[in-house]
Amino acid sequence: MGAVLHLPWVRPRVTDPITCPECGGQRGERLGTLFLACRFCGGRGVVGGAHEPAEQSAEPPPGGPPPAWQHRVWQDPWIAAAIGCRYCLGSRQVTHVDDEKGTLVTVPCSCATTEP
Repeated sequence: MGAVLHLPWVRPRVTDPITCPECGGQRGERLGTLFLACRFCGGRGVVGGAHEPAEQSAEPPPGGPPPAWQHRVWQDPWIAAAIGCRYCLGSRQVTHVDDEKGTLVTVPCSCATTEP
């Protein structure tokens, strides 16, 4: 048997396309002149195949904003001089939510422990 490079690759699908159970294939709802697309099928009228809602949630969520101490406002010399510490914002304490233990932890900031 030779190479099969000329055959198209077929991606496995979860289900064949079916009529959307939420909108019944109507693609959404019309309220006067306003048309609201169905949130389940995205206004396509069908689900399954390439438009399977379960496959769309498999993608990783987009990255969030950077931490507050890396914000570009700290490049401004007036802000940096007025607030001082970018971790505790002058409160001399840092609070952290520990998701694994389900607790709120407050510790002294490094600026409070290094100053005389």
